[in-house]
Amino acid sequence: MEPLTWTGALGPVLTPLMMAAVALFLLALVANWGLSLAGAKSGEIAYENGQAVLVSRSPLDYSMMAMKYAILLFLACCLAYIVAGMAIPDPRTKGIIGTVAGRFAPVWIALLVTFALSIWFKRRLGLYGKLFDSGIGMVGFAIVMFWVFAAIFGGPLDLIVTHDPLNQISGLKNEPPGSVVPNAAEDGYYPYYLLGGDNLARDVFSRMVEGAWEVMKIAPFATLFAFMVGITLGLPAGFYGGRLDTFLSFLANLILAFPVILLFYLLVTPEIVETGIPVYMAAVLFLFPIIFVSVMINSRYYTQPGFRTPVLAVVLVVLGWLYLSLVHQSGTKIDFLPAALSGLDLFDIPGGILVVFVAVMFVNSPTVFRIVRGLTMDIKTRDYVAAAQTRGEGVWYIMLWEILPNARGPLIVDFCLRIGYTTILLGTLGFFGLGLPPESPDWGSTINEGRKLLSIYLHPALPPALSLLSLVLGLNLLADGLREESLRD
Repeated sequence: MEPLTWTGALGPVLTPLMMAAVALFLLALVANWGLSLAGAKSGEIAYENGQAVLVSRSPLDYSMMAMKYAILLFLACCLAYIVAGMAIPDPRTKGIIGTVAGRFAPVWIALLVTFALSIWFKRRLGLYGKLFDSGIGMVGFAIVMFWVFAAIFGGPLDLIVTHDPLNQISGLKNEPPGSVVPNAAEDGYYPYYLLGGDNLARDVFSRMVEGAWEVMKIAPFATLFAFMVGITLGLPAGFYGGRLDTFLSFLANLILAFPVILLFYLLVTPEIVETGIPVYMAAVLFLFPIIFVSVMINSRYYTQPGFRTPVLAVVLVVLGWLYLSLVHQSGTKIDFLPAALSGLDLFDIPGGILVVFVAVMFVNSPTVFRIVRGLTMDIKTRDYVAAAQTRGEGVWYIMLWEILPNARGPLIVDFCLRIGYTTILLGTLGFFGLGLPPESPDWGSTINEGRKLLSIYLHPALPPALSLLSLVLGLNLLADGLREESLRD
């Protein structure tokens, strides 16, 4: 069996078109820059019945049109590879690019369904629906959701990966993309290493996809928990002011005084982990989501005790059970469940993941606190807050149901950006071998392993690096789109 080529039988048709599209785009871009520097102007525009109509075109307009059609041609070729990857069964025909695109078939379908439903119902979806009026926001959302779906379908559902990310196959150490797996049929393996093998003969493609799941397990949820901590403390600090604000602001400033990277490193170093400090921090920080949800329900239905009390009791039982399962770690300093109740422990989080999760919460919470505090100090002076006070609403009702919804725009934007920062931090920690287990397929660890032989083999380090770059870029573009639409809201 021959190794796969990058483009397979589709290459002679699609590759020249893609190269022509790139060449046309570059030529049009250079021409556009030259014309702009020479002072060229766009064509004349007239208005008929309230609509702009182009009367004449200038060379500057033609260069822009050439760039537009070059991008469309390139995207059409990429779409052809995706469709061929899903429709053609033979990997030798569709090549590495088509085969990889075909492996992501569940992701493409999920993206198509998500965009179709979101655009169809966008007028009913508030700020999320308005995101689809922004080109930048849509591109960022598409990139982010690609990796979200890739993590889901490639991690727990196991529909994308071709090999076990920890499995080593003899003879494939540092082998190039498209390498044939020896005796694949007899051993029940997928016949190719699509993106090659790493320095331990593991499949780079499978580790890249599994790495997305490692990121999605930590970054969004740790950031969400950090927001619950910051909101729970920031709202009363900004609303009440006085000594409470002074005390909480001092604590936040004390934490922010440390460089973020240095503080993150300190929290995940083995010496600090052995002291049990991160576990005790988890026991404290994980209380805030319970407090946040409980106060929100109580303040909303305070005047309906017949409904509030049973709902609150159920929520507290469920969240308390999850809290005990999160915090309780058998064989550690927090091992408080007796043997008879060990069945109540729903799951055990690996120590490395718990430490990183707590570190992300602790590092991000003070910044969120400062943002929420500032927004609260501004919004509490608005007329609708005074109207709520006149109606006799409780303080926590005003903070959670009057002030917080009106601060959602900046908070949502910061949430997206903060997930990107967390992703970079996770990659940095993995690169230095801190936090997550050494065999973890997270992108940072994979990049670190691949960079040792980077001058000889590019393929082990390049896919996870591009994956990390694309996810952070998508989050930044999504935040820009949300910021743009929230300002119009």
